[in-house]
Amino acid sequence: MKTKKSSSFKKVMQYAKPYKSRFIWVILFSIFLSIFAAARPYLLKQTVDAYLIPKDASGLLFYVVLMAVVLMLEVISQFYFVYLANWLGQDIVKDIREKLFAHINSFRMKFFDNEAVGRLVTRTVFDIESISKIFSQGLFMIVSDLLKMIVILGFMFYMNWKLSIVVLLAMPLLVYATRIFQKKMKGAFEEVRTQVANLNTFIQERVTGMRIVQLFNREDIEYEKFKEINKKHNDAWQKNILYNSIFFPVADTISSLTLGMVIWYAGFNILNGDTITQPGDMFAYIMYIGMLFNPLRQIADKFNEMQMGIIASDRVFELLEMEELVQIPGTQVASHFKGEIEFKKVHFSYIENEEVIKGISLKIDAGSTIAIVGSTGAGKSTIINLLNRFYEISSGKITIDGTDINEFTLESLRKQIGIVLQDVFLFADTILNNITLNDPSISRETIINAAKEIGVHDFIMSLPEGYDYNVKERGVMLSSGQRQLIAFLRVLVSNPSILILDEATSSIDTYSEELIQNATDKITEGRTSIIIAHRLATVVNADKIIVMDKGLIVEAGSHYELINRAEGYYKNLYYSQFVAEEEA
Repeated sequence: MKTKKSSSFKKVMQYAKPYKSRFIWVILFSIFLSIFAAARPYLLKQTVDAYLIPKDASGLLFYVVLMAVVLMLEVISQFYFVYLANWLGQDIVKDIREKLFAHINSFRMKFFDNEAVGRLVTRTVFDIESISKIFSQGLFMIVSDLLKMIVILGFMFYMNWKLSIVVLLAMPLLVYATRIFQKKMKGAFEEVRTQVANLNTFIQERVTGMRIVQLFNREDIEYEKFKEINKKHNDAWQKNILYNSIFFPVADTISSLTLGMVIWYAGFNILNGDTITQPGDMFAYIMYIGMLFNPLRQIADKFNEMQMGIIASDRVFELLEMEELVQIPGTQVASHFKGEIEFKKVHFSYIENEEVIKGISLKIDAGSTIAIVGSTGAGKSTIINLLNRFYEISSGKITIDGTDINEFTLESLRKQIGIVLQDVFLFADTILNNITLNDPSISRETIINAAKEIGVHDFIMSLPEGYDYNVKERGVMLSSGQRQLIAFLRVLVSNPSILILDEATSSIDTYSEELIQNATDKITEGRTSIIIAHRLATVVNADKIIVMDKGLIVEAGSHYELINRAEGYYKNLYYSQFVAEEEA
């Protein structure tokens, strides 16, 4: 475990290398701060012994001004030390967060199928923010406190070694108490991070799925679950509070007892005529004990802050070093596809040993329109996922224009394949940005012309701010049909070589379906198009219809060929759906 923590700390420190000069300045200011802080009590001792007791007014004034100057230098050093340490920590956090987000973007869909969104949010936001505390609250503060303690002890022994020994006798007890506190807090912090992740996951899922929660009257049930998770979170923090409540009073008691011993011993020596111990020593040591014991007392808390950051970094680096689910990009740039697609004995499983696609072979001619139909779970949408390389096939080969899709860069491959899904995701942004996805190469004029071409322009202009209308999170301000039209326009302006409609008209009204059908007729011309649909009436004009069942292609042909097959799968499916619609 120690090796892992040490390893994580070293990895974090690698990110400090670009900020080497700032790192050095932080250390320098911590040294200045230690010297100036330790000098003030010594100057006070000199003022009392050399000028206050002898009543030397001129010398007294000089030392008061000198102490004021030293105080100002200490304040300036403190400012730059804290500012630079926090600035460094935030820049390192920024770099790690950017790298983590880019890494998450590179994962295959299989990763997101198994990972809770709330946990990813915790890693990307809260855990990474905790890493900044390694620098702002941990490492530099500990180094600064240790330097301050060393310099203070040097001044103390220089002034009066006897009183210094009295102070040192109490320090092992405080160090022992600090060590126990640190061990207890380590476990408490780990439990807190776990419960924070669980709480974030629960809240994120319930807020996202609030429609389902309310639709099925699960408010009370989910509330009880939340109370249980929240209680575990509260219990984890209660341990943290308990250990702090015990440690700090114990540390204060040890500090106060030490101060009492120093005053008693110094006073006894002065009254007995000891020439080594001066009255100024008492004033200086009263300040030094606080300056010496407070950092020692707080160093445990700072170690815990640092430890919390290292624990958080363990989680972050665990994600950053996860390479087995990273998509493997090709090297060939796909500038344009003719659109000939071929599946050659393709096998695929979402879960090991549970095949979803069972060795299918399929050829789609360039420029043709094919439809893939079948019951739920037949593998229709999986075909699309594999073509876009959202998932990697178990065996076989998929080619476009004779080239294995694994050889194309992911960016260029997906840019040439336009998809309209049944469940449209819109960002909390304007309609314009949801269409362009912030691609600067797509102009407003291009979007307006495309919208007019498919008859969507009037609908968009009827909204309060037209193309600049903010649709809010997940597009809640629009109906499902309107969201579908925006998604269709998004694909149209991207001008893909291959078009895929995955249940794109299954949840929209007749008017919207007519608009999309008209648009489909226009943009499928000259493009390879794949239409996945439950409603068979939408695919009768396809060049070829592929019928799937349980991961296999069971039939293929035109609508008229398939409808005339005796006891054919498609024929039975078509007529059963036709009868159901007639009855409805």
